[in-house]
Amino acid sequence: HQPPAHHHPHTMPAHAMLTLLLLLTALNTILACHHLHPQDTTFAWDSIKTLKAMAPRPPQPCQHQQAPFPFPDTFLHNSHPQQAAATARHILGKLFAILSARSTPHHWDDQARHRLLNNLHHYIHHLERCLPANRMLIKRQGPHNLMLSINKYFRRIHNFLHTHNHSACAWDHVRREVRASFQRVNTLILQMK
Repeated sequence: HQPPAHHHPHTMPAHAMLTLLLLLTALNTILACHHLHPQDTTFAWDSIKTLKAMAPRPPQPCQHQQAPFPFPDTFLHNSHPQQAAATARHILGKLFAILSARSTPHHWDDQARHRLLNNLHHYIHHLERCLPANRMLIKRQGPHNLMLSINKYFRRIHNFLHTHNHSACAWDHVRREVRASFQRVNTLILQMK
């Protein structure tokens, strides 16, 4: 039989420390979504400026008919900050995948493209910091097929590029869609406040 352990009045049991650490981490991730960082207010417009420098119009004129991939705009009216952050992060991930393709046109500026990809990567990471503690909340909020609709939209873009052999004119359609996507992301960033 061992005598009862004496607790020093200033020590905390390990499980209580762990619980406190987890609560502080959760609080920090929640605040990361609610606190608008200076880069949040300019990210989309800075990206549009870099896109313009990166992707000038093709050397030969293109026929611009209606884009064959309508965007599912219904989610832009969401008011939940974490859902807006999750949606923005999903869109930016898809944009990153498109813009990192090796088949981008030769007349696009590679240095500006790398700058845009770097900014996208950093902002995606910024958004991911505010999401882990809220994944269950995000799953309960918002339509189940929201991400599927976004995936379908970007799959149509990939198919369009493939069908048109990644031509400069096909990429010009995509450039306009990327610009519109940055404008949509700006709307979502405003909902993250």
